Amino acid sequence: MALALDIQGLYKMYKGGWSPALDGMDISVRENQLLGLLGPNGAGKSTTINILCGLVMPDKGTAKIFGKDCVADTVTVRSVIGVVPQQIALFGQLTAWENFRYFGRLYGLSNTQISERAGNLLKRLGLDTHADKRVGRYSGGMKRRANIIASLLHHPQMLILDEPTAGVDVQSRAMILDFLKEYNAQGKTIVYTSHLMEEAEQICDEVVIIDEGKFITKGAPKELIDNTPGCNRLEDVFLHYTGHSVRD
Repeated sequence: MALALDIQGLYKMYKGGWSPALDGMDISVRENQLLGLLGPNGAGKSTTINILCGLVMPDKGTAKIFGKDCVADTVTVRSVIGVVPQQIALFGQLTAWENFRYFGRLYGLSNTQISERAGNLLKRLGLDTHADKRVGRYSGGMKRRANIIASLLHHPQMLILDEPTAGVDVQSRAMILDFLKEYNAQGKTIVYTSHLMEEAEQICDEVVIIDEGKFITKGAPKELIDNTPGCNRLEDVFLHYTGHSVRD
């Protein structure tokens, strides 16, 4: 199967940094895969995502999405990816509908397209009765779900999410995870980060563990658990490779 994401030898050192944020990172993701990008704080997850989005330039190496270079073909890459950042990227003083109309127009969508696509997503993610309310008054889980909707209006082939369930209630988390599995089943590629190992074990086809800007290991959760001595859960595998030291 063709690669949706191909990262080769990514290296990034921030000015004033103590060590590289990425130190020769290699990651590949097949089309229609749901992959978890896992690592401790400071492992390089956010830097990797920012390079894929064209927000950060690598010092060395390449990153390609569906064969398009994330540096040289930024405009093309952005047209085929949807990005859900860890921080809520919506205007709190606007309603959900007003936010989606604004972002939809940035994607070049017509009012009819925005209404149809946002309407379907609002209903699926349980926000249809709250669409005319200001986002700033939403609960944490509602904001997370609205954040996802904004990233999907242009029907991206790849969805990249950074901690999409951080700080949400159990019901919102279940709804978000079910939706991600559904979206993946439609032939879409998903790459997401999480500190919740049980969550990643539940929904991911494969996970990649990175640490200190380097690739550590990759595999299906069950495969990694079975092949790592003394491990019964993905969290055990994660700690086996990254250690028990607290990361700040």
